[in-house]
This record gives sequence, structure tokens and C-alpha cells, in this order.
Amino acid sequence: MYLNKAIVIGNLTRDPELRSLPSGIKVCTFSLATNRVWKDKNGARQESADYHNVVVFGRQAETVAQYMKKGSSILVEGRMQTRSWEDKTSGEKKYRTEIVADRTQFGPKGGSSNGGNTQNAGITKSSSTENEGVDSIEYPEEDINPEDIPF
Repeated sequence: MYLNKAIVIGNLTRDPELRSLPSGIKVCTFSLATNRVWKDKNGARQESADYHNVVVFGRQAETVAQYMKKGSSILVEGRMQTRSWEDKTSGEKKYRTEIVADRTQFGPKGGSSNGGNTQNAGITKSSSTENEGVDSIEYPEEDINPEDIPF
């Protein structure tokens, strides 16, 4: 059995672009950023961002293009796909990996204006003022012995 499923919640990095295929089907493309914040072993705050290319087809493409803009929060559910083509100018082969969305769900209004707070998207935040409302990973004080792991 095989499974190709992607679920991503993030903010648009640019306004969506709406186009039409020769068959008349609408295609919307946009880029999505997902952020991750954690504390390393030394307790220092670390941040990382990943960027995802997304493609949506049909009526859903029109809706995304109409209501979403740069900074808007969105949940995308779909499959990963890599396509290739030959560049007309250089003649070299190009590749692009993207999420082909089956379903989209808009996040809270205002997108990133809430300072990256994704609490309304179903992700809980730590309420400690020491962590500044950021999820963190608590590392154990002592080293873990691999022989203590039950599997």
C-alpha cells in the first residue's frame, strides 16, 4: 500500500495567481510558508521556515484567488507531485515539487497580522511568559539509554 498525502497550515508568501487551462479549467498557484519554533538543548530559541508551492484546480482555485492574499492563513490538504520540463532558453531540464490541493480551508481573518499565532488553527500554545507564547521541546536532563526503550 502507498500513501501520498500532505497537510500543511501556513501563510501565503505572495498573492495567488489564477490562470486557465486550454480546456477552461481554472488553476491557482501560490506559495505557502510554514514556521517552526523550538528550543535547542542549550535552551536557545531556534526558528525555521519551510516554503511550499501549491496548485489548486477548478472552483476551489477561483475561491482561493478571490479571498486569499499575501499573508493570509490557510490549511492545504493534497498530494505531493514533482513535474519536469525543458527550459526553452537554456535547454536544461527543470523540476518543481508542489502540493496539488484536494481541499483548502481558510484560516482566521487577518492572516499573519496576529503575529504568527496559530492558536485559532487548532494548535495550542504555551501560556508561560517565560516561553513568550511559543511551543518548546523539553529535553530530559540525563542521557537516554537505548536499552531502556521497550521496542
